[in-house]
Amino acid sequence: MIGIVRWLFARGEPVLSPASLRDARAMAALHGASFKRGWSDGEFERLVSDRNVVVHRATVGRSLVGFILSRIAGDEAEILSVAVASFRRGKGLARRLLDLNLRRLAGLGVRTVFLEVGDDNVPAGRLYQRAGFREVGRREGYYRGPAGKTSTALVLRRDLL
Repeated sequence: MIGIVRWLFARGEPVLSPASLRDARAMAALHGASFKRGWSDGEFERLVSDRNVVVHRATVGRSLVGFILSRIAGDEAEILSVAVASFRRGKGLARRLLDLNLRRLAGLGVRTVFLEVGDDNVPAGRLYQRAGFREVGRREGYYRGPAGKTSTALVLRRDLL
């Protein structure tokens, strides 16, 4: 019976909340599963501990299924990373995390948000375009993939206020 309850609960709607240092290991694991070069537990511990970093998580039960990290510098911020578990992608969770993070940044006085995304990451590009981000620059050959293949980083901007 307990197994059935856990299974049903794990299939529930993700809950969004601020992340804490306790989430660093799970965020590193999800990041590693989501990107070509994952960040270490230590990198996430430093980021989550930084008072200028705003971190939100999505959980189902005790399982982390998504997160977003942004770093504030004056009245600007940069979205450092957004990751969603593969089985939760395409269901609006990244958009919910992004909206929550942008609202928090605006509440902290951030006026402009930047981010970089690979031009080959079509789902993320659509997410940011729909959220009002616009291209303001390009870094040709910025991301390195397998067999020396490179992709361009698109620099995107959104004004909040």
